[in-house]
Amino acid sequence: MHELSIIASIVEIAEAEVQKAGAQRVESIELEIGELAGIEFSALDFAWEVGVSQTVLENAERHVNRISGQARCSECDTTFEMQALYDPCPGCGSYFSEIIKGKELSVKALTVS
Repeated sequence: MHELSIIASIVEIAEAEVQKAGAQRVESIELEIGELAGIEFSALDFAWEVGVSQTVLENAERHVNRISGQARCSECDTTFEMQALYDPCPGCGSYFSEIIKGKELSVKALTVS
């Protein structure tokens, strides 16, 4: 379950920001996670409590903005919604496309106190 290692990285970011602000803990955290980022959202939810236990994020309110996948076909230049990394272009059926969005994984905002 790589979601636990992702949570550990998020905790590191939060701890660094709390220290930089001279704060004690995080009140809320806002994450942006793309549908194509390879994150299993149910596994992330399951691992969150264990991953943030006894850290600055332990009692933080968590908000996750899910970013839908979008791609541009390399063959016909069609822009389309992408549910999975290897979805074909609905315009021409080609599997050659450039992912425009949906692979994001970032801490967008932290509220500390």
